[in-house]
Amino acid sequence: MGSAAQSPAGPVAAAAAAPGAAGVPASGAAGSGTIPAPTRADSGAGSETGTDAGTGPTPGPAAAPPGAAPLPSLWHDRRFVLLASARTISVLGNGFARVALAFAVLSLPGATPGRLSLVLACQALPQLVLILVGGVIADRMSRSRLMMISDCLGAAAYGVLAAMVLTGHAPLTAMCLLAVVAGTASALFAPAMSGVVPQIVPAAQFQQANALLRVGMNGSMVLGLALSGVTVATFGAGWALALNAASFVVSAGLIRGLRLTTAVRAASSGWADLRDGWKEFISRQWLWAVVCQAAVMVAAVASTSGVLGPLEAKEHLGGAGAWSAIVAAQAVGTVAGASFAVRIRVRRPLLVAVVAIFPVAVPMALLAAHAPVWVICLAMFCSGLSTDVFGALWETTMQREIPEAVLSRVSSYDWFGSLALAPLGLLVAGPIAAAVGTRAALAGCAGATVLATFGALLSPQVRTLRAPVEDG
Repeated sequence: MGSAAQSPAGPVAAAAAAPGAAGVPASGAAGSGTIPAPTRADSGAGSETGTDAGTGPTPGPAAAPPGAAPLPSLWHDRRFVLLASARTISVLGNGFARVALAFAVLSLPGATPGRLSLVLACQALPQLVLILVGGVIADRMSRSRLMMISDCLGAAAYGVLAAMVLTGHAPLTAMCLLAVVAGTASALFAPAMSGVVPQIVPAAQFQQANALLRVGMNGSMVLGLALSGVTVATFGAGWALALNAASFVVSAGLIRGLRLTTAVRAASSGWADLRDGWKEFISRQWLWAVVCQAAVMVAAVASTSGVLGPLEAKEHLGGAGAWSAIVAAQAVGTVAGASFAVRIRVRRPLLVAVVAIFPVAVPMALLAAHAPVWVICLAMFCSGLSTDVFGALWETTMQREIPEAVLSRVSSYDWFGSLALAPLGLLVAGPIAAAVGTRAALAGCAGATVLATFGALLSPQVRTLRAPVEDG
């Protein structure tokens, strides 16, 4: 089950998540090839005392005007430090769970690839179904309070799951129910997190803030993954899952210190909020084109990391230790990618971001080819680096182009679209592997990722959208 607090690259980080992982003022009509008009870089980040989406957000921390003194370091900002600390600790725990859960399920009596697929699909389905509700709620109440609630749900889900595994009484039905709770927590957390950075960071520092958050999260993921294989082998999967539950508790305490205020908005129904978010989302070709790409890629990555990769590791690569090394190599790559993303300046951020997804297919192809573990690790390092470059550029573009007052709702459509195929992918990955073989299933995931990426590049807006001068 994915951590509710992990949104590694937005929806793209959800798969690597995407997902990730996968995180809008009026622009030209979709499909017109026009560049979106006035960006958020001119108005600064919105505060959560903003107005309704119809009138635009109240300006928050302003971008520095040309020639002004440099902005202070983000590490001197108490709220940014609290947010970064919460994310780092939560993802550290998730690093343990990422390896522990798959091998905990596979070690149960009568375990099959289909059962692993079912548990993971039960987590992914509510995350998909409820993500739009999470976006509406996040634009209506304090985002920090909503993040605390989701962290508490995640702590409860993983705590009970750990207890079940440790006591040896882990019926499949109970594990699926806990997976649903964890998925619900993710659905509440992700849209709220997407809207927090613009509330506490000046617009000129969006990319720096996103990249610095990733450096901390990815570094802690490396540590968690490096220790997870040893922890599972020495103490058992239950203790690794318990550490993840504890990380949620600590994260909730740190996020409590943010104390972000509730948005002041005109009264409207939840359906009206969803319609407003959809209009903002669909009006940008660049937005829905990349989300369509992410839907295919996230499903392929989720199937690989959740089912097919562990199966291949168990059958041909030596088990949990080898798989832990492979995913740790990816995490090391994300640290390098996040560090690089702090400094990268590109004039066409979406073009660079989309092209950066091509390396994600390489580890899948190498797993299908039964390549040596060290070769797969090298490819996973490159995949992690490229996905974090994608994540930083994508999140910064979203935060710059989308009004803060509707950011969580638009982000929820981003998440919904990006995760749309993930439950299906997780559900069928095991049965497909059993029917045609793990190698063929992995090759199919690699091919789908490449085709989806070429498809996104067909969008004129993806190829031509430019960053403001101060960001480029």
